[in-house]
Amino acid sequence: MSTTPPLNGQVIGQAHYATRAVLERLVAGTGATFHQVVALNATADNGSVMDRERLVLRMTSTLKIDESVALATMADLMASKLLETLPGDESRIRLTDAGRALQGRISTATAGITERLYGGLPAEDLAAASRVLTAVTARANAELSGAQAPSA
Repeated sequence: MSTTPPLNGQVIGQAHYATRAVLERLVAGTGATFHQVVALNATADNGSVMDRERLVLRMTSTLKIDESVALATMADLMASKLLETLPGDESRIRLTDAGRALQGRISTATAGITERLYGGLPAEDLAAASRVLTAVTARANAELSGAQAPSA
């Protein structure tokens, strides 16, 4: 008889790393890196145009990476012609047609993975998990910033 383990960092980490491994396998087949996909997704989510500084902040805060890694990722995407500087505005970048196409393919494939991993789980369980993980993330981010952790 199997019992459900208590929710803790180990259980959350195992779910994260297992899911990340599935996504990494998908991403590897595209020639892009996970960080590059995060940058492409963030730009696509923002209407395909984004301020450089905002993209760096999104990547560093979401992925917990150094600014230099985010900037190198953006430079690689520009060198690969997946992102480009907005003409006349060096502070803004946009997806190229090739970047939009790649992001779209990855997004479609990710939706299939999401359905396979989360499909069939009760909606109320997913909502509860989302609330708990959002609270844990906020507390961890507060811990990292040295701020008072928000209460649930």
